[in-house]
Amino acid sequence: MTGALIAAAMLAAATLFGLLWRRRDGVLRAQRGLEDAVVNDPLSPDDLGAELGEKATLLQFSSAFCAPCRATRRVLGEVADMVDGVAHVELDAEAHLDLVRRLNVIRTPTVLVLDDAGRVVRRASGAPRKPDVIAALGEAIP
Repeated sequence: MTGALIAAAMLAAATLFGLLWRRRDGVLRAQRGLEDAVVNDPLSPDDLGAELGEKATLLQFSSAFCAPCRATRRVLGEVADMVDGVAHVELDAEAHLDLVRRLNVIRTPTVLVLDDAGRVVRRASGAPRKPDVIAALGEAIP
């Protein structure tokens, strides 16, 4: 009987964790708290190895064997093509470890929405949905 209760509790805890993970995965959230001090130092073209967008930049951290990274690349590329002045920059996380540490990138894909000055406005861990990316650009573009 005790073993069954423990198994049921473990199953409930795992289910709750999975539901919370799924709910947060790919959601573009505003920067706040301790991360602001580190992340809100504007990123420059030198940091990225590419020019910033005139109005906003969609910065994607990827890795070689990341399946969601390919879908994210497609979504961000489509959005950048749709909205004038928006650039999509994809960086290999392994090749940019200094930036990964500076921006506290824990997993791939991680997407940062930068304003025209290179400040992080929104952030998502996981593959964001296209409508969410478009909505996040509304905050980045004045």
